[in-house]
Order: sequence, then C-alpha cells, then structure tokens
Amino acid sequence: MSSEAYDIVVVGGGTAGSFAAATAAQRGLDVVLLERKSEQAAGHIACGDAIKGKSTFPDVIDLDYLREESFTNENIEHALFEVPDGDTIDYPFETGSGAIVDRKRYGEVLLEEAERVGAEIHYDTVVRDVRQNGTVEGVEAVRNGEARRYDAEVVVDAAGALSILQDRADLADATFDTNVTYQQCCSAYREIIEVEEPVEWDDAIVFKPTEELGYLWYFPRTATEINVGLGFQMDREPMELVDVLRADIRDRPEFENATVKDKLGAALPTRRPYDSATAPGYVAVGDAAGHVNPTTGGGIPGAAKAGHWAADVAADAIADGDTDESALWEYNRRVLTDFGKRFAAMDLYNIFGGTHSVEDLTDVLSALPAQQLIDILGRTGTASMGLGLKLKTLKDTFGHWGTLYDAYKVNKRATELKEIYDGYPETPAGFADWREKRDAFMTDFYDEFGAEPKY
Repeated sequence: MSSEAYDIVVVGGGTAGSFAAATAAQRGLDVVLLERKSEQAAGHIACGDAIKGKSTFPDVIDLDYLREESFTNENIEHALFEVPDGDTIDYPFETGSGAIVDRKRYGEVLLEEAERVGAEIHYDTVVRDVRQNGTVEGVEAVRNGEARRYDAEVVVDAAGALSILQDRADLADATFDTNVTYQQCCSAYREIIEVEEPVEWDDAIVFKPTEELGYLWYFPRTATEINVGLGFQMDREPMELVDVLRADIRDRPEFENATVKDKLGAALPTRRPYDSATAPGYVAVGDAAGHVNPTTGGGIPGAAKAGHWAADVAADAIADGDTDESALWEYNRRVLTDFGKRFAAMDLYNIFGGTHSVEDLTDVLSALPAQQLIDILGRTGTASMGLGLKLKTLKDTFGHWGTLYDAYKVNKRATELKEIYDGYPETPAGFADWREKRDAFMTDFYDEFGAEPKY
C-alpha cells in the first residue's frame, strides 16, 4: 500500500469539504481533498438549489466567479406556500432576494477554486477506513483501484450524512456526538424538469406540504427549468417519493409535456447540529455534523462556514503542534453560537410538528398573517397585530386555538434554547455541564408538548 502525508486530509468534495480545502490551502497548509466521484461527475449532488446569495460565504475563493458560473436565477423575491384546500400563502422576502443555482456547476466551481488556491484533489478515491492511534492519523482509501494510505495531522470529515468515517473511527473517548440515528434523517428525491412555457412564479420558491411531515418544492432555476423534489422524515411511514412527485406534477398544467433532464436522491440530517463535532485529530463538517436546517433541509451557507472554520481552527492547532480535541474545540464554539443555535431552535418546531397532523398545522398556518408566521418561526422582527387582525385570526383558526397557542409557546422556548447555546463552553471542561443543562431543557420541552424524545 502506497502512502502519502499531508497536513490536512479532507474527505468529501461538497460545499463543506471544498471550503475546508480552500481555507487550508489559503492558510499555507499541504491539503488533499478525497472525492469518491470522477472529475466529470463531481459536484452532482441532490439539492433544492435555493440559497440566499453569496454574501454569507467565506471569502476564500472567487465568489464573483462562483456567482457568474452557477447562479441561474437571482430574482427570487418571495415564497409561495400551497395549502391542501387550494389556497396559496405569499411570504415576501424582507431582506433582499434569494437565488437558485445550477447545483452541479456550483459544485464544480467550488472544486475548481479549491484546486486553484492550492488544494490537491484526488478524484475516484473511495475511503475505506480510518487510521487511528489515540488520535486520528489519516485514512485508508482506494484510488483508481489502488490501495493508498493518507497520513494527516487533521482529518476533516465532509463525507455527508452517512459518513463511513464515523462508522470506522473509535470516538468513544472523545466528546464527539454519537447520539445519531437514521430516524433523525430525511429521505429526499429531486428532478430537474424542462417545461415548454415560462412559469408565472419564476420569482418565487414554492412549497407544498405532504404526508409524513414533509414537503414538495418547486424552485425555478430559470423560467422554464425547474428543480422539483420532495422528502419525508425517516421516523415516519415510508413515502413512495417518485410516485407522490409524479402525481403532483400531473395536476399542474404548467408541467404538461415537460421533460426530465436529471434525477437524483439523497439522505440528509433533519436534526440539531452535533453537540460536538471534534475528536483528537478529527473534525466533522456539513451534513456529516448535522449542519442542516431541520425544517427546510437547507444547508449550503452553514456548510460553507463550517468547512472554513474547521480548516481555520485546524491550521492554528497544527501551527501550535497540538491537534488534541481541546485545540480543535474553538470550531465547535463558532458553529454552535452562530447558525448552530438557530438550527437547534428550529428543531423544536420539527419536534412540535410531529405531535400534530399535517391538516391541523396547515389550517393554522393558512390563517396566520405572513409576518406573524415569520415571528413564530423565530426570524428577525416582531409584528404587532391590530384588534381587527387579531379577531380575524381567531375566527379563521377556530377549532385550532390549542395548536396556535402551542406554536407561540414553541417560539418562546426556542428563544430560551438559543440562550443556552449562547453559553456553549469555551473548552471541553465545561461540556458535560452545558449538555446537562440543554438536556434538562429538552426533557421539559418533550413533557410540555407531549412529544416523543428525538435524541
């Protein structure tokens, strides 16, 4: 078996892995990114393709080039939520427009940019095992049919929700979060469809609830090229994803005579971020660390940040000659006091939703004014309702007042949970106490809303 040595080995060439490799290269480290797909297939990932823009991405690659090459529709100004009774709720974006990307070209550009700034990329490389002796020291892989060993000071796990590295590594003595099951994931499927005439909603992302606490999406890459897909949570009854999607498309006149250009499925986490994604010599990022919004499945900006922070902290640790867990801990703190706390709070809505029927939830959502719904879901801004609007909302939600009140209570509890995450410890020494406090909060939450424990 041939062997090679690097400062950092990154496993997985998605958003998190590419930003980690680019950041490590920009810090002057010797870094290799291992991607199981061929160079031609790399970047082809099942995704909804919707993002808020490039402003939240770390500035370690040419972001203007990324935008020019892969952003296909930058005029997404609102979301349309279709409810079962046939009505559509319009939620305008209050802070600028969003965008839809060509996900494959987006992925290709990230890899191109990582290589341009100095990262080495090995395509057709399948990781088989983790090399470990107290600390993670590298991985074993097969590249183009040849067994190879990759030694490293730090391994960055960007291998996705079903990462083989976490199956192979012994993480029992670290704080690394192993409280992960497939029931905390979502099964998703998407197609890229070409329609004959421009759709009327090319400035919107469209959602429609499904059974099993999932949703259909229709995201316009262009006015005639639509990313369509759906998903369901794996703690629910299995859904025939392709059949459900086909049935909905048949009912939409704008999709008559449409052609399918691409199709792909995936699994993604719909859970809170890992409490700790570090172990000696090892850091997990992106889907491999639960860095996905558990209510929408969105994860591109968080993955970019996580990959960047992981490599940045690892570079400091390598420079100091110490890659133990305490030396990598700052990465956990950055994630969980930033987007991590928001995703943990959103997970409360996911848990709450599991205690109600889809019909009950959509009846309440369809009766709420848009800003009030945004407030409930924990976004910025607080709206005040006049007496007339309050009375109308009460009338429209008659029969669902208990659910409506519970939704407001969840909003309050979400704020409390964010405050706990703001107190995430600065060193591993405070981790056990912090987790005990968070777990006590969750026990109270399950009891208050009659929910089954998720973790």
